[in-house]
Amino acid sequence: MNIYVGNLALEMTGDELRKEFARFGEVKSVTIMDDRHIGSGQPRGYGYVEMASRADGAIAIARLEGKKVRHRVINVVEALALSERASKISPCTRSDNRSSKKRERA
Repeated sequence: MNIYVGNLALEMTGDELRKEFARFGEVKSVTIMDDRHIGSGQPRGYGYVEMASRADGAIAIARLEGKKVRHRVINVVEALALSERASKISPCTRSDNRSSKKRERA
C-alpha cells in the first residue's frame, strides 16, 4: 500500500519517517520529496511510504493521521495510483474556440 504523508517538518529524514511507520508493519520504501530537479535539493514537506501489507497500511494511516511529529501535525492518507489519479482529473478543455480557429490578421 502506498501512503501519502504531508506537512512534514523540513528536517524530517527518511529514517525517522520509516521508524514512525515500522511500528505498524513492514515498510518497503520511504521517499521524501525534494527539489532535486531544479538543483536546490530542498525538501518539499511531503513524502510517500510504501508498506508491504494493505492491512498494516490501513492501521498506520488510522493511527498516524493528525499525529504531531517534530512539532508538526502530519496528514496521512492512502495515495492513489497514478492511473487512478489521472482518471479522476477532468481533461483540460478550452472554453473559447481559439484552438480551432485561425487567427485573423488586421
